[in-house]
Amino acid sequence: MTIEIIQTDDPLNNPRVVGLRDKLRAGELVAEGTSTTLDVREIVEKAIQGVKADGDKYVITETARLHGVTLKPQELKVGEDEIVKAYQDFEKNDPDYLRLIRQVITNIRQYQESILVKANPPIKRGGRVLGVRYTPIDRVAVYVPGGQAAYPSSVLMTVVPAQVAGVKEIVMVSPPMADGSIIPMVLALAYELGIREIYRVSGVAGLAAVTFGTESIRPVSKIVGPGSAFIAETKRQLFGRVGIDSIAGPSEVLIIADDTATPDWIAADLLAQAEHNPGSAVLVTTSAELAQKVAESIAQQLPALERNAAARWAIDQYSGIIVVPDIEAACELANDFATEHLQIITADDDAVLEKIRNAGAIFLGGNTPVPLGDYYAGPSHVLPTGGTARFFGPLSCNDFLKASSTVRYDEASLLADADDVADFAIREGLTAHARAIRIRQQ
Repeated sequence: MTIEIIQTDDPLNNPRVVGLRDKLRAGELVAEGTSTTLDVREIVEKAIQGVKADGDKYVITETARLHGVTLKPQELKVGEDEIVKAYQDFEKNDPDYLRLIRQVITNIRQYQESILVKANPPIKRGGRVLGVRYTPIDRVAVYVPGGQAAYPSSVLMTVVPAQVAGVKEIVMVSPPMADGSIIPMVLALAYELGIREIYRVSGVAGLAAVTFGTESIRPVSKIVGPGSAFIAETKRQLFGRVGIDSIAGPSEVLIIADDTATPDWIAADLLAQAEHNPGSAVLVTTSAELAQKVAESIAQQLPALERNAAARWAIDQYSGIIVVPDIEAACELANDFATEHLQIITADDDAVLEKIRNAGAIFLGGNTPVPLGDYYAGPSHVLPTGGTARFFGPLSCNDFLKASSTVRYDEASLLADADDVADFAIREGLTAHARAIRIRQQ
């Protein structure tokens, strides 16, 4: 197996390039060995309606059906003693990991505090004062997947930005294991982050529960966190009743590189995304020689990967190397793909960066592989996928703030603007609007 190499002078109109882009935009990636016969939309809709109709009863039934754990209503919420024990065990058994987690929390917090939006001084036009105020969302739920998908880094990347924004109530929702417990690492992270409200419930029903509320679970105003196609579809159907971070799809990277790049490094970076199940990895280069060397290096490195089957599937189904005539063409293609991760490894990375408009997170230079952003650097790794970087950005503290405009007029300013406002209202046929102005002129 070798990665496909596409050489083209017109990448934006090449059928194979366009086909790959459209496959990513449509979210058609599936994990290796996954069945596609389930109707995800119908299953999610049924679960949401069940929670709306039966509350705790339906949540308990779904959790038992999917996870083999039958809970009582009072057991949906994890007890604080269980959280404390998980933390104490973690602190005792893996203090080095705890120190690492604390350093990552510091990195994330420092970055988020640096980008936290603050209101500018109000505009004053005579007796008119116009401004904006930012207030945090009151209550947010963080979904934490169970099993192998329970990545501690995702917990940090969602909770810390919410805390920096000033969210007062942060709750966790996570599916239970077979014995009814939550993954101890999740509980330990919750304790370290100061979260004490955690619910052990199945994913779809749990998110519906924190959206509508049940007898035991109070509703939230926003849901964040990664998950399966079922979680993504749940967010899609709940959006509007509750805020969401995004409808995230499979992980992806696009690398722009020229002949100054190191082939083995590029191959390793592509495989790092391909090992997601599923994932997509695309190299766009001006060098046919680099393309061939990267393809050969991928073939050499693949067998040594622990997740080589998943990576092989992603390389074969959702990846490629595209050789383009010049850097301008590479940048336009990158803007068209608008990928979650964009790496730039060229002779002049800053010049290339100036040409980029659409990307979730941008990694500059050969010494900046994507895992730095996944785990440690500071910006959140919750990023737009499937081409949505054309209109979305990374999750940040500012996504947990609400803007409210403020308007204050004194009497003289009201009277000065009254005729114009009333005239506008009448032209739109809203005479009561006009009267609300006119009554103050009397």
